[in-house]
Amino acid sequence: MAQLWNNLSPVILFPILCIMCVAGFAVYYCVVRRPRPGTLEWLTRTSRPDRVRFTARCHPMTRRDALPLLIVTAVYAFVAFFHLGSLTNPQSWYCFEEESTVLEFDLGQDMEIGRIVYYTGIGSGEVLVEVSLDGESYRDYATIDQAYNQILKWHELYPGNAEAEEGDTDWQAPEPVAARYLRLTCQDISSRHTGLYLGELAVYSADGTMADSGRILQGMVAADRYEGMALFDEQDTVPERIGWENSAYFDEIYHPRTAYEHTIGAYPYEVSHPPLGKLIMSLGIQLFGMTPFGWRFMGTLFGVLMLPILYVFLKNLFGRTALAFCGTVLFAFDFMHFSQTRLATIDTYGVFFLLCLYFFLYRWLSQAPGTPFRRSLLPLFLAGLSFGLGCASKWTVVYGTAGAVILYFLNLWTKGRDWNGRGFWPWAWKCIAWSVVTFVVIPGIIYTASYIPYAAAEGDASLANVVREMLHNQQFMFSYHAGENSPHPYSSRWYQWIFDARPILYFRDMDTYAAQGLKSAIAAMGSPVVCWLGLVCLIITWVQLFRRRCGKALFLVLGYCSQLLPWMLITRTTFNYHYFPSILFLVLLICYVFNDLMDRRAKGWRLAVYGMTIGNTALFAAFYPVLAGVFVPTWYTTNFLRWFPAWPF
Repeated sequence: MAQLWNNLSPVILFPILCIMCVAGFAVYYCVVRRPRPGTLEWLTRTSRPDRVRFTARCHPMTRRDALPLLIVTAVYAFVAFFHLGSLTNPQSWYCFEEESTVLEFDLGQDMEIGRIVYYTGIGSGEVLVEVSLDGESYRDYATIDQAYNQILKWHELYPGNAEAEEGDTDWQAPEPVAARYLRLTCQDISSRHTGLYLGELAVYSADGTMADSGRILQGMVAADRYEGMALFDEQDTVPERIGWENSAYFDEIYHPRTAYEHTIGAYPYEVSHPPLGKLIMSLGIQLFGMTPFGWRFMGTLFGVLMLPILYVFLKNLFGRTALAFCGTVLFAFDFMHFSQTRLATIDTYGVFFLLCLYFFLYRWLSQAPGTPFRRSLLPLFLAGLSFGLGCASKWTVVYGTAGAVILYFLNLWTKGRDWNGRGFWPWAWKCIAWSVVTFVVIPGIIYTASYIPYAAAEGDASLANVVREMLHNQQFMFSYHAGENSPHPYSSRWYQWIFDARPILYFRDMDTYAAQGLKSAIAAMGSPVVCWLGLVCLIITWVQLFRRRCGKALFLVLGYCSQLLPWMLITRTTFNYHYFPSILFLVLLICYVFNDLMDRRAKGWRLAVYGMTIGNTALFAAFYPVLAGVFVPTWYTTNFLRWFPAWPF
C-alpha cells in the first residue's frame, strides 16, 4: 500500500476534482430541472411547442452593464498585454542582395572571441564568418545558416557552429578564437525576391565582454560602408537572455515575416492562407516597429476586442447582466483564448470575425415576423461584412458559415410559416437580394482586394493581375492544405481536442535556468472547465432543443457543430488550436445552461454558476506560467499542472 501511494503523483487529484465538479454540476442541473413536487410543471413538459422559432426579444444593453463590461475588458487587457514581448529589437538591416558579397570589420584590438550573437531578418541563405589577426590571412570561425525557420530570432554562434543539445547541462563552449578582424561572406541566398537580411551582430570575448561597437564602425572596411553599419548600430538591443520575449516562436517565423514584407512592398513568403490577417498584423508593426510586441500587438488587441462583443451578444441572447459577465469571464480566461491571441498567427482574426458574424446574424434571426425590411439592412450587411473579412483572414471561417447558411434559410422558412397576412414574399425576396450583395458581392470584393499587395509586389496592381494572383493563390492553398500530412510531435485529432487530451507546445526553455530547477513553456489548450463543462452543456442543450423546440438551442448547437464536424473529415495534419473557434461556442452553450439555472432560481444556483466561473479563473491563474512562458520550478509543472502524460509541461 505504501509503495502504491509513493508511485501516485499528487497531480492526479486535480483532474479528478475537476471532473467531479463538472459531473456534480450535471447532476445538479438534472435535479433542479425536474418538476417541483405539488406543482403542475409536468404539464408544461408534455405540452411542448410544436415549432422551432428564432423570434425572441433581443435584450438591450443598460447602464448597469457598463461597469462589469469595463472591468472584465480592462483586467483581461492588462493581463494580455503584460510582458507581451520586446519593444527594442533591431530596426535597421543589412541586406545581402547578391552572393559573394563581403563585409569586413576591424574590432579595434586583438581579442579572444568566445561567441557571436546575431539577429536574423527575413530571407534564407548562408553567411560564412571568418576571423583574422592581421587582416590578410583569414580562418573559418562558423557559418550563419539562416533557414526559413530561424528568422526573426536571436542566435548564438560558437566556433565551428558548436551548440548544446536541449537539456544538456554539461555542455561546454569550445575554446575562444584570437582575432582582430571579422569578415562576412554571403555564400548562398535562397530568397531571391527579398535577399538575406541580418539585423545586428555582437562580438563577445571569452570573459563575456561585448566588443566596442564604436571601434568596429570606425574600423569598417566594407565596400558598402554605410549600409554595413546596420550590423553594429543597435548594440543596446542585444538581450542578456534569448527567449520568446525577443525572438519569434512557433509559426511566428511565417506570419510576422509576411506582414513585414507587406510593409516594404516585397512579395510575401507565406501564401498558404489569405492575406488579410497578415495585413492587419502589419498595422502593429508599423506602430511599434518590427519587434515581438509590434507583430503580436494586433492579435492581442483583437483578443481583447472579442470580450465586449461577446458581452453584448450574451446580453442580447439572455438579458442577464450577471450571465453576460460570467460568460465573458469564462472566455476571457480560457487558456486557448489567452495563449492563441498572444501568438502572432492569423487564427485570432478568423475567430474574431466569426464571433461578429454570428452576433449580427442573431440580431437578424431574432426579429419578429412582420418586421419591416429596412430593419434587416444593417444586421445582414454587418454579418456579410464579417463573413468577408473572416474569409479573407483564414479559410476556417467558411466552416462556421455552413451553420450560418442553414440558420439563414431555416429563418426564412419559420418566418414565412408564422407570418400574419400578406407581405412575406416581398420581404423574403428583398432579404435574399440584399444577402446576395452582402454575403457574395461584398465578401468577393474584400477577398479579391486583399490580394492587391501580391500584385503590387509584382509591379502590376491592375485589376486583371489582382484577380490573376488571387485565383492562382487559391489553387496553391487548396493543394497545399490537402497534401499537408507532415508528422509533428504535437499534432492531434478532433476527438482529442474535445477532451483536452493533447495540447500543443509552442515554446520551451529548459536550459537557461536548468541549474536552478526552472523551466519556461508556452502551450495552447482549452481550459478543462470550458472544454469538459462545455461538452456536458452541449448534450443538455441538444436535449432541450428537442424538448422545447428552442431556437436559441438550435442556433448554438449548429454553430458548434459547423466548426467541429468538418475537421472529422479532414485528413491533413491538425493541431489543438484548430479547436479555438469551437471554444467560443462552448462558452455560449455553457451560458445557455447557466441561464436555465438562473430561470429556475433553485437553491444553490449561485454556487453552480459563480463557482464554475471562479473555478475557471483560478485554473487560469494556476496554469498562467505555462500559457505565458514564465519561468517556474520544474516540480510545480510536474506535480500540479501535468494532469495527463500527454500534457507537455
